[in-house]
Parts: sequence; structure tokens; C-alpha cells
Amino acid sequence: MAAKPPGGVMREVVGVDGSEVALAAVRWAAADAALHRTTLRLVCAAPRTPGELGPEATRQGTSMVTDERLRWLSKAASTAAVAAADLDIEQEVREGDPGAVLLEESEHARRLVVGTRGLGEFTGVQLALGSTAELVAMRARCPVVVVPEAVDLEGTAQRPVIVGVDGSRVGEPAVAVAFAEASDRRVPLVAVHVWSDVAVDEWFTDDSRDWESISQAEERVLAERLAGWQERYPEVPVRRVVARDRPVRYLVEHGAEGQLIVVGSRGRGSMTGMMLGSTSRALLHCAPCPLMVVRGSED
Repeated sequence: MAAKPPGGVMREVVGVDGSEVALAAVRWAAADAALHRTTLRLVCAAPRTPGELGPEATRQGTSMVTDERLRWLSKAASTAAVAAADLDIEQEVREGDPGAVLLEESEHARRLVVGTRGLGEFTGVQLALGSTAELVAMRARCPVVVVPEAVDLEGTAQRPVIVGVDGSRVGEPAVAVAFAEASDRRVPLVAVHVWSDVAVDEWFTDDSRDWESISQAEERVLAERLAGWQERYPEVPVRRVVARDRPVRYLVEHGAEGQLIVVGSRGRGSMTGMMLGSTSRALLHCAPCPLMVVRGSED
């Protein structure tokens, strides 16, 4: 179990697995930790026994496997130091499955950052970080940021933050985080509210519906969800987008011009007990910029 930080200090935790995708996650997390003036914690999971990684690792022995993880951490720390100067950086190799390790880390983390996929996508190695991205997005106790494989982090500092607003109480924490991020980054916020995300084909073929009235009602839903937060963050310019379509399509479209997409872990169309909604899960695989998944109070 990860030790609780002294004095209740919350770290920004990054999962490191030796892949280039994980290094992209490190770069993003380093800049984010510097922005929010918090410690960056680099964590790499190692098997309890080399046998967990197969015959080759068994022949290498535990010490060689650990040495490899330490090299990964050293490279990640150097990458973080280049991305953000004067950053307080912690490094640790922890025993266990990467998913379980990162979930433990999330108990005392400000946020958890991972890449979309790691070495296991190419080598089949069980320890791969990438295979755990969806798991931690579903179950972590803090917001999770998933950094895409081919993301270009250069020149994005002035781009807006994008937030998916579904109108539900479950999604309120995502809206709160999105406003705070836009304020801290001094950029606009694009609030995307896309309705008809359930049985959309049936809706499109039903000519008896009063689409104008429904659209006006959905615009009121968005306005109500944003009102209190706009009062709290008057310095954040907000652009509202209301559309009848599938939410993933619009979030990807606006995310291509944004620096961060923020969504809740499940939306109003999700069944109680589902820990990651269809929109959030789809965005894990296709978001064009870093994606932050924020669990609701009922998750």
C-alpha cells in the first residue's frame, strides 16, 4: 500500500513503464505539476517475482528487472526536469500489478496521469502500463488524465479547456474541475452539451418531436449547470455548444483545438453502478488531446 504523504500533501502521480507514450504523460504531468505547484511522483510497477513476466525475466532475475525499472524512472525524471524546471520529483519502484499499484496511489494523489498504451501493446508483457488506462479511469479515487500516444504538447498553452456537460448531478464535479483548470491556465472554456445521445437513430426518424422546444430546453439545462460556476470564475470566458448528435463526435472535434478535455466518469444515460460511461470510454481511445476523467459523487 502506498504510504500517505506527510502533512496530507497531494502529489501528481504518473505511471511509468519505459514506453514513449508514458514519457508523453510525464511531460504533461510535469507541466501540470509546475502549474499547480505540487510534487511530481513517478511510479513504476515491478513484479513481486520475475516469473510474473515470463521465462526471459525469470532467467534475468529480480535484481535485473528492478534495475530496468530504475532506468525507466531515471529517464522519466530527466524528461520531467526538462519539461518543467525546479520541479520537486519523487521516484519509486513498487511491487505489484501496475493497475493495482496505481489505484493504491490514487488514494492520496491530486490526480493520476497515464499514457493511452504502453510496451505491452507491442510485446505482450503483462506489466504494460497501457493495458491499465481504462482500469484506472474507471476506479481511481482521484481525477485521471490519459495522454494520447501521438499528442503534440507544444504550443497548446493558449488553447481552451473543453468540458462535456451532460446536465446530470453526477457530472457536476467534472464541470467544477474544468472551470478551475481554465482559470489556472488562463484560457477560455468550451462547454459542450450534446443531447440525443441515447437511441439517437430513433430520435432522428421521429418527425413528431418538437425539436426547437427540445433544443431550447437543452440550452436551459446547460445554462443552469454553468451559472453558479460562471459566477465563481468570472474571469473565465465561456463558449457554449449545444447540439443534437453523439457527444463523442463533438468532444473530439472541439478537443482537436483544445489543450484538455474534461468529462465525468459516467453520464445521465448510464445505469447506476456503471463506473465508466460509453462517452468517457470511447474518448479514452480517440481523444485528440489529454483527457481528464472526473468521478462523480455517486461513483
